[in-house]
Order: sequence, then structure tokens, then C-alpha cells
Amino acid sequence: MTAAQDTDTRLRLAMFAHLDRLGAKYPDGIPSAVINDFIFDGVQTRLIVQPGIRKPAQLSAALTIRTAYTPPGAAAPYDDQFGPDGRLRYKWRGTDPAHADNRALREAMVRRSPLAYFVPVSKGVYQAIYPVFLVEEDPEAHEFAVDLNENTDEPPEQEETPLERRYARRLTSQRLHQIMFRPKVLRAYETRCALCRLGHASLLDAAHILPDHHQRGEPIVPNGLTMCKIHHAAYDANIIGIRPDRVVEVREDILAEVDGPMLRHGLQEMHGTTLFLPRSQRDRPDPSRLEERYEQFRSAA
Repeated sequence: MTAAQDTDTRLRLAMFAHLDRLGAKYPDGIPSAVINDFIFDGVQTRLIVQPGIRKPAQLSAALTIRTAYTPPGAAAPYDDQFGPDGRLRYKWRGTDPAHADNRALREAMVRRSPLAYFVPVSKGVYQAIYPVFLVEEDPEAHEFAVDLNENTDEPPEQEETPLERRYARRLTSQRLHQIMFRPKVLRAYETRCALCRLGHASLLDAAHILPDHHQRGEPIVPNGLTMCKIHHAAYDANIIGIRPDRVVEVREDILAEVDGPMLRHGLQEMHGTTLFLPRSQRDRPDPSRLEERYEQFRSAA
């Protein structure tokens, strides 16, 4: 191994260890300033830069890629999306194949170098997905294919069918959206339980209104509610229901029970209360999903 290869390997391993620590500390999104507080060989090394492709001077291949944060209603500067093969498409820097950033991406692809991919949760806050690999380049579309899956070492033994490619696309898209579901839901609800307003992140879940296996159970904020663990469990067990008008109901047999303070204050007093809602209309729970889930609660009751 040459000195340059050794530096490349050590830097990437150090970066992943750095992101492991930050991910444990900031499970719902890492501030960019904290991500960039990365020291390698005694030197601070930025991992997130404008416009989004990072190649430190001591490397020849790209180290990280980033999708820019787009405020609601604004047009994204780069249209990163999923291709028919199920892989994320990451746009070149501009349209010049010889641009230094594009050469750095190409070098990472040729070397099969693992990168970190930063996806915005909100302005200046990211989820880190790693390792990811650049596996193909489309010069006509000015983009690279990014593999977010686990199995990146071996090519398929035979060409995939269109159905298999669509399935792979769905799995990859689901993986990315599931990673982003919790931080986006908790940020929309200001890290508070939508029922009791508890504000301790470690005690909160991002609950689905309609479950994963449902046709409309997508991991998107309008299908999510921030709930503390007791209310999440009660919701899943149909002890608590939420009407389409966002009023909470508690099952009649639970209301009639006599027990300790958790039952009284934690469940029974929720009956008739109204959900704490996100400030943004677009993040608020979808009434049609609430209605369908409420009918399930009514049937169970």
C-alpha cells in the first residue's frame, strides 16, 4: 500500500468513526458545524462544503457528497432522484466532465471508495448515510449512480429483470425514507409528543398513522406523529384513537378502569384533548389517513 492509499484509508475510517459518534449523540440530525469539527492527523478537515462534493487536498477521490437543503416550495438546485435500477442519481458539478469535482467522483467510482452521503433534515442539519458507493456514470445525464444498499461487492450473476429493478428501486427508496422519517417527524413536532407534549427525545418515537405494510403507509411526515413510548404503544394497541379532526379518544373500557396515576394521568386524561400540531400545514397529519386509522380503532373498541 502506498502512502497515499494509506492516508485515504485512514481518513475514511476516521471519518466513519467520527460519524458513528455523532450519530449516537444526534440521532435526529447532526448540525453541519459539528460534522465539520473533524480532526484528522491533527488538522481540522471539513466534511460538508458548498456546493456538495468534498475532496480534501490529500486525496484524489471524493470523500463525501451532499444533497442541498431546499426550503418548502423552492426549486432544488440539483435534481437528485432514483433511477430505474433502484439507485440514487447524484448530479455532476455543472456539465463539464473534466471539472475537478466530477473527476474526484469518477475516481471514487473507479476505486470503489466508500463515501459518506449527507441528506438534509432541515437547514444546516443532516443525516449521514454511509458507506455509499458510486457505481456507474451517465455522461449524457451528467450524473452518477449511488448504491445505498449493503450488497455492493459482487455484481449480479445475471441481468436483472424490469420487475427486479423496480423492486430494488422501491427497497432503496424505502431505506432512505425510513432513515429520514424519525428526524423529520420529530423536528416537525418540535421534539414533543403530539399527545402529552413530553419533550425528551430519548423517550419519543416517530409513530406511523398507517403502518409500513399498508398501501399508504409511506414514511412521510403527514403519515407520522411524534409520540412518547407509552402513547405509541397505546395507539398501536388501539387503546387510544385519534379522530380525523385530531381529537384524542380513549377506549371506553380503559376509561372505566381504576388504577394508579399512570392510567389516570397518562391515558384517561388524554380523552377529548387535541393533538399538538406542527407549525407547517404541510407537515400536519393527513386527515384521510387519520380517518382510516380511526375506523380501525373504532372496530377494535
